[in-house]
Amino acid sequence: MEFLVRTENLLPHDTPEEVRDQLKKGERERAMELREAGILKRLWRVPGRNATVGLYEAEDPAALHDALTSLPMWKWMNITVEALATHPQER
Repeated sequence: MEFLVRTENLLPHDTPEEVRDQLKKGERERAMELREAGILKRLWRVPGRNATVGLYEAEDPAALHDALTSLPMWKWMNITVEALATHPQER
């Protein structure tokens, strides 16, 4: 199944810089692992916001949930998910 995933990072502004840097590094590493596993297909930044839009592919919603909760910044993210279905014109 494919999913459109919108995330917004809500990490508190007073988070120490070293913690922020460590979390960003962990996010990049985990995103690369999800790419290598074929789960994270595409990722875009949203200009002017600390947000992303991603195209994910997972076996089912539970597998997507496991992937998203494995992200180091999971606790500080606002996430919305839309399951995608193939349009008849794409067949």
